[in-house]
Amino acid sequence: MNTPTPKTRAAHSTAQRKPTQASTSAARTGDGFAYSRAFFESLVDQAMVHAKKLGATDCVAHASEGCGLSVSVRKGELENIERNRDKSLGVTVHLGQRRGNASTSDFSQAAIEQTVQAAFDIARFTAEDPFAALPDATDIAQAQEQRTDLELFFPWAITSDQAIDLALQTERAALRVDKRITNSEGASVSAQQSHFVSAHTHGFRGGYASSRHSVSVSPIAGKGDAMQRDYWYSSERDAADLATPQAIGRYAAKRALSRLNARKIATTECAVLFESPVAAGLLGSFVQAVSGGALYRKSSFLLDCLGKPVFAKHIDILEDPFVKRGKGSSPFDDEGVRVQARSVVEAGRVQGYFLGSYSARKLGMKTTGNAGGSHNLTLTSRLTRPGDDLDAMLQRLGTGLFVTELMGSGTNPVTGDYSRGASGFWVKNGRIAFPVQEITIAGNLKTMFKDIVAVGADAYAYGAKTVGSVLIGKMKVAGS
Repeated sequence: MNTPTPKTRAAHSTAQRKPTQASTSAARTGDGFAYSRAFFESLVDQAMVHAKKLGATDCVAHASEGCGLSVSVRKGELENIERNRDKSLGVTVHLGQRRGNASTSDFSQAAIEQTVQAAFDIARFTAEDPFAALPDATDIAQAQEQRTDLELFFPWAITSDQAIDLALQTERAALRVDKRITNSEGASVSAQQSHFVSAHTHGFRGGYASSRHSVSVSPIAGKGDAMQRDYWYSSERDAADLATPQAIGRYAAKRALSRLNARKIATTECAVLFESPVAAGLLGSFVQAVSGGALYRKSSFLLDCLGKPVFAKHIDILEDPFVKRGKGSSPFDDEGVRVQARSVVEAGRVQGYFLGSYSARKLGMKTTGNAGGSHNLTLTSRLTRPGDDLDAMLQRLGTGLFVTELMGSGTNPVTGDYSRGASGFWVKNGRIAFPVQEITIAGNLKTMFKDIVAVGADAYAYGAKTVGSVLIGKMKVAGS
């Protein structure tokens, strides 16, 4: 899509905060950061050297900086401008099977030594944990293995006045769609970037810069008790990939208008079609259930599911850390362990968990390079055809519920019981009949996963999860 080109106002934007005295040895790099990678490398080296001097067995040091601009407007008026610049040095010290953590935002040598000392002292009085060691050296992503072509960093040199204008354009686009768009909860623009360097004494050293930019709006349709709200947004690594403010505003308004005259429905049992952004939550529930922490604590409804059928036979889930500009892309995980593309679910059967070094050792397994979470996940069906867009999925639904919004967090991670407040549309004979609200959908994730009838070709990337609309064969719907 085309890059938004907001008009530049005459006023100057708020100046960024000057670098502290501690950063004078690291000149600005021209990318908006106050500290260079070389400077961060010197910080982590200082921390690790001092930890060894104190007698530490091992040490991890992580230096980072983040900065950005956030702007919000409402009903044509500026509501908020915020510039942020954060920095941190985190240190983890290992003393045999004990470990301690400490952090600081002061980059002076004295502060670094005090932080390492604090982590060292905490480790001295912490209970031993035989699983809390650094990753095995054989699992570490060496410098030559670390991908540098992932295209994760695109600084956006947008001023506060340009951001305000862009947010106003987005809101105006929504308000102009129809006279029934009577109000707005506002529009926002955010431009964020960060970078880090991390290292530890098992041979890892790495770091990179990344960015995340977004534009969003939330219009309100109708009046009084009949008002309905919806929203839409665009979020990308590169601002050039963002949808135009006009496209975002118009689509958000149409979503709000489609919800007018919503009603309750009688309690029933029927097929349920999850809109693609909502369906990403089902994938998130699966990831949580097969992640190391839930598994070794035995707080998952999918214990011991490796190699077993969990989804319908036509479902596959892939993980790929190397998607260019992907929200979940990374050349290594949070421990510096190498990552790889892999099949997580194949023909409905679980092929792998999501493990960091600690949880892998607790389970007697090997790390999967998922310390810090999953990478780019894609859920697909072997039955999906290129023409299976949303209209085709509604036809496949026939008569039932099309869910476009979920409320609450009614998922039990131990049993898999699922109960969420919902709104959307009642579909009859493959066509939307009317909007519905104030209902609850319920089931159990074990049954729901195996009862996935179809997945649409209308794939949508919601953060680091990509999935089309998902049709579940039968769920309970509680209404009036």
